[in-house]
Amino acid sequence: MRPRLCVYRSGKHIYAQVVSDESGQTLAAVSTLSEELRASLKKTATVEAAKEVGTLIAKKCQEKGIGRVVFDRNGFLYHGRIRAVAEGAREAGLQL
Repeated sequence: MRPRLCVYRSGKHIYAQVVSDESGQTLAAVSTLSEELRASLKKTATVEAAKEVGTLIAKKCQEKGIGRVVFDRNGFLYHGRIRAVAEGAREAGLQL
């Protein structure tokens, strides 16, 4: 069973985490509040910031040996920042 990439979008930030439903554990998590991104982002509620979140979550997954995930948009429509997270993860090599 593949892990699940859950995305949550608030007014100011975007969050992404990879969850294993079998063990109930979070395998990797990134948001616009993460230390790796906080310094490089001018604004956190943009499509560009969301794409950076997607890229970073894909890199963290690859470090842990995760290559394929199921994309869980958490009820949000697939456009704007949600789509940018998915595209950033795909471009960084994660299979959705």
